[in-house]
Amino acid sequence: MDTELARTFLTVIAAGNFRNAASRLFVTQSTVSARIAALEEQLGCSLFVRNKAGTTLTPAGLSFHPFATTLVRTVERARQDIGVALGFRASVTIGGRFGLWDDLLFACLPRIRKAVPDIAVRAEMAFEDELIQGLVEGRTNVGVMYTPQSRPGLVVEPLLEEQLVYVTTRDDNSSPPGENYVYIDWGPEFARKHSAAFPDFLGAGLSTNIGWLGLTHILAAGGAGYFPLRLVKHALTAGQLHRHPDAPDFRLPAYLVYPADPQPETLGLVLQIVREVTREILQQHA
Repeated sequence: MDTELARTFLTVIAAGNFRNAASRLFVTQSTVSARIAALEEQLGCSLFVRNKAGTTLTPAGLSFHPFATTLVRTVERARQDIGVALGFRASVTIGGRFGLWDDLLFACLPRIRKAVPDIAVRAEMAFEDELIQGLVEGRTNVGVMYTPQSRPGLVVEPLLEEQLVYVTTRDDNSSPPGENYVYIDWGPEFARKHSAAFPDFLGAGLSTNIGWLGLTHILAAGGAGYFPLRLVKHALTAGQLHRHPDAPDFRLPAYLVYPADPQPETLGLVLQIVREVTREILQQHA
């Protein structure tokens, strides 16, 4: 079976419909439909029920799901093992949100390189959907994210709890979110909490899905926004930013996601280093 067909099948499940799957795969919707039709012909059954609400798996599709996952992950692992750079015994791909790389995963890289110099490391930045898809397909070995989706064969382990705080460049008590507020999209859980705390908020003149962009803008041009305390602690100490006494804080858990069968000599070592570095950083910011 062509693994491209199995990968397309998994992408349709993750995306919810053929149109979104086509966008993720950078192909046309007709190409996705043709691939699924070819897969259904090979298997001799229908895999999806198509309706206006999207696509749902048939009983046969549900049965095929774990096999497709295993097939794609096995091929990707084989490619990684065969394609390991000369001089290294293995390779590990670590993916995470931009905000979780800053002051966290960045600190893990030199520790990993020092502890296991014979493992090649690939570092990637992505959002939750892409990270989960990479983990399911075996292209990504470790994912650090805020709102992971549970998938068969993956372990979702709590790693840390972010404290998102409202900070502003103006040391005043104007009601938050004030003028020049920058809305940072920290994911659906943050959006729900933000809406509950500020029901009259109609939207920001500037918004971004990357915290670093928002923070850089605020420090350069002034404004306010919500950021992890660990990222703005130095700016608060230096007087560049200020906490608002009436603005609520939001708790946002981050998770470590990885295959259920990590090899102790490779991925297991990397996971242990990520846990250790996270504990050390949290102690520094306590």
